[in-house]
Amino acid sequence: MVVDDEALVRSGFKLILNASDDLQVVATADGAHAAEVIRREAPDVVLLDIRMPDVDGLTVLREVQTLPKPPHVAMLTTFDTDEYILTALRSGAAGFLLKDTEPEQLAQLVRTLAAGGVVMSPKASRALLRAHPGAGAPPDAGAARVTLLSDRERDVLVLIAEGLSNADIGTRVHLSAGTVKDHVSSILTKLRVSSRVQAALLAERAGLLGGNTARGTGW
Repeated sequence: MVVDDEALVRSGFKLILNASDDLQVVATADGAHAAEVIRREAPDVVLLDIRMPDVDGLTVLREVQTLPKPPHVAMLTTFDTDEYILTALRSGAAGFLLKDTEPEQLAQLVRTLAAGGVVMSPKASRALLRAHPGAGAPPDAGAARVTLLSDRERDVLVLIAEGLSNADIGTRVHLSAGTVKDHVSSILTKLRVSSRVQAALLAERAGLLGGNTARGTGW
């Protein structure tokens, strides 16, 4: 489901996503009617505009999170450094996307959300890390925990921070999606974080994303 205050944006996202055989947009809505339609249609994934004039995305997100089986929600924004992104992530959003995300990438990110993953548009995640270095990581998960990771897990962590799905990471490092999933699970356990977003932010704190390590791919 796509929630946005602009009809043109809703129509555009619906057209792009319905072009994929395995995806179907079951509904669209503006902010004022979003929660009602989500309860009625019970979508697996919701792309939710973070800024809307009537009822904003954060309000809708909090209401949706009270449902018995809430959908996976990714926030939509046109702002590289939207100050509400961190609040949304802490309120239960499973990621954030810029509205100018490439169509092919958009479909893949929705698939990742449907599978229970956390997604970050690479452009948006870089902006967030620059604007809020270290934000979002739990206080007991210091950057020193990155030393517990194997070399391969560090490589995977950097690609997580780039916003890649497990399938895309597997293609990049020549591993099966199942093996990547195992690596991701191990990374979250070792870093003592509960989400890919927190892992990515912790990677930034540890200097893996700025070319400060021998194995980091850099941004």
